[in-house]
Amino acid sequence: MLLGWLPSTPALAAPPDTVRGAAPDSLVRVQCPGYAALRVATVLFVGNDVTKERILRAELDFREGDTIAAAALPTRLEANRRRLFNLQLFHQVLTEAVCRNGEITVLFSVQERWYTFPVPIFSLADRNFRSWLDRPDRWKRVDYGLHIVRRNFRGRNEDLTGNLQLGFNRKYELFYEAPGYGRRRRVGFGFGVSYYRSHALDYATVQDRLVAFRDDAGFPIERRYATAGLRWRHTVQRRTALDVSYHREQISDSILRRNPDYYLGRTRREFLDVILSSTLNQRNTFAYPLTGRFAQASLAHRTFLTPGTPGITTLRGQIAQYAALGRGFYYNVSLQGQARLAKRVAYVDNRALGYSTFVRGYDPYVVDGRHYGLVQQSVTCRLFDLGQLRLKAIDNPKINRIPLVLYLNTFVDAGYVAARTVAATNRLPNQLLSAAGLGLHLVTFYDRVLTLEYTRNARGQGGLFFRSEFPI
Repeated sequence: MLLGWLPSTPALAAPPDTVRGAAPDSLVRVQCPGYAALRVATVLFVGNDVTKERILRAELDFREGDTIAAAALPTRLEANRRRLFNLQLFHQVLTEAVCRNGEITVLFSVQERWYTFPVPIFSLADRNFRSWLDRPDRWKRVDYGLHIVRRNFRGRNEDLTGNLQLGFNRKYELFYEAPGYGRRRRVGFGFGVSYYRSHALDYATVQDRLVAFRDDAGFPIERRYATAGLRWRHTVQRRTALDVSYHREQISDSILRRNPDYYLGRTRREFLDVILSSTLNQRNTFAYPLTGRFAQASLAHRTFLTPGTPGITTLRGQIAQYAALGRGFYYNVSLQGQARLAKRVAYVDNRALGYSTFVRGYDPYVVDGRHYGLVQQSVTCRLFDLGQLRLKAIDNPKINRIPLVLYLNTFVDAGYVAARTVAATNRLPNQLLSAAGLGLHLVTFYDRVLTLEYTRNARGQGGLFFRSEFPI
């Protein structure tokens, strides 16, 4: 008897024995009557021309010889299909199985992605095109180079990333990430090196906005660091990492004169960072989750090699829940925060909201401080799902299908930054920040999420904002 994958369409209603909560591209039926338990005889993979089979087997929670309760089999198959899909190595993962005399043969069919992404770098070093065009030395004031990412390097789910940026701002970087070695792929490794210097630097916060200094002849900032770390990886959903990095940073005398607290009265500093982090990601998909949960926590300590500079301990955490409300509606809520413990911190270390984390609607601002809390809630409705559009002019299946799903999203954010001392011109620290808005989220090629949102904050300011990642 056959256990099969059935493509879902708007006209296809899920039968009673369909896996509840299955992804739109995979519904599993089970028809193997008369057996309370089934033995896994064979597990097969097709379509993994680049990806090593042992990488895929390490993600499964069953193997040949295991026994699975017949009632639990649909859920187990769908959960394992999602694990493979959330490796983010494939456009599609389908599961199919044959049952005979109480034994099953399970087949996973994958469609691999394109794994090498060279992206040219070309940007102007001035505020806008007009100011760049007015300069007689305009062609010296550009950044150019190449950013290249090789995913699934050697077919082992390793990532290799390089940046070569020349021109007005210089950056040279190389990073390698291996999620797991060994038969079960449990212990991994990562390392990276980076060198950066720029003709411009944000050196202060005035009226809750960053103030920049530009030096066309010199480099007000120079940073270099090297990092290495271990990864403990149970599955793609559960990971722990320990990273150690060495940093050396230097600013010009011009920055020191303008802000003596930038490096606490120094132009140079060296330090070691030790970071322990753990992630539980049980969302249905990682690119644009609709159901499931997410939790992440990290503990970091910075030890300065520069005499007389006190160390810094930072704790961060985030939890998020995603739930289906029915009729195409979904709800999610996220809580996150930071606590930074130190006798004294430099300006560059006194950062809270507005950098990598922010209250939507306060995009033009930054909020400096040691501690912060942030709550984000939203309700999402799927407007349409066009499936995968086929580009007939392109034969390569890795790039000739473009998924297009559009969601309508309404949201409310609230955040608070606790700061010991606040500059007289800044108003946002030690104040409740809140905003609400409405947005359109387009999920498309290679897990890209493009969002266009209208947001109005508690200051009465509103505006349209474009982003290129999932907001929660």
